[in-house]
Amino acid sequence: MSRERAEDALETSWTANAAAWTAVVREDRIASRVAGTNAAIVSAITARAPRRLLDVGCGEGWLVRACTAAGAAAVGIDISAPLIDAATAAGGGHFVVMRYDELASRRAELGDPFDLIVCNFAVLGESLVPMLRALREVATDDGALLIQTVHPWVARGDAPYADGWRTETFAGFGNAFPASMPWFYRTLGRWIADVRTGGWQLEAVDEPLHPETGAPLSLLLVATPMR
Repeated sequence: MSRERAEDALETSWTANAAAWTAVVREDRIASRVAGTNAAIVSAITARAPRRLLDVGCGEGWLVRACTAAGAAAVGIDISAPLIDAATAAGGGHFVVMRYDELASRRAELGDPFDLIVCNFAVLGESLVPMLRALREVATDDGALLIQTVHPWVARGDAPYADGWRTETFAGFGNAFPASMPWFYRTLGRWIADVRTGGWQLEAVDEPLHPETGAPLSLLLVATPMR
C-alpha cells in the first residue's frame, strides 16, 4: 500500500470506528490505559500547569475534559467529525474538526498560542514532520509538546524493528470495530529524528511501566520549541 493510500485509509477508519472508539474509551475497556497510560499523560500535563492546551487527535474528548476540570482552557482537534460530535455533546472544552495538515492554514480558528500541546496516541501516520512544524507555529516560545505513543520495542511484536506501515484490526474488541486501521510504526531513533526535524528540542523520554509486570506501557516524549 502506498503512503497516500495508507494515510487515506487511516483517516477513513476513524470515521468508521468513531462509535466503537467512543464506547471503549468511556467504558474503560482499554487495558493499557487503565493500567497507567491515562494517568501518565494527565500527570505530565498537570505538572506543567498549562494555561492554554491543545489536544491534537482528541478523539471523543476525555483528555480535554480532564484538563478543563483542572483549570486549563483546552481545545481539541480531530479529523473525525463523528468523534468531534461526541466530544462536543459531552462538553468540557472547545472542539474543532481539523486535519493535521490544516493546522498551519487554520491556526486563527484555534485562538491564542498554546503553552502546552498534547498528542496522546494520536500520531499514527507517516507524515509527522510537517505537523510538528505547524504545531511549532501555534506554540508559545516557552511552551512544550507531549507525545505519548505505543512503546516501539513492545509494539513491534514479531515484526522486524524497522519503520513501516502496520495494520491494527482491533480484534481484542470482537466485532465492535467495523474497519481495520493502518498505522505507521516508528523506531525510537525515528521518533527522535522526526521530533528534531520538526523544530522541537527533545527534553525527556519517559517509559511508563505496567504496575504489575514492569513492562513498558508506552513511550512519552517531552519536547520544547527549538530556538
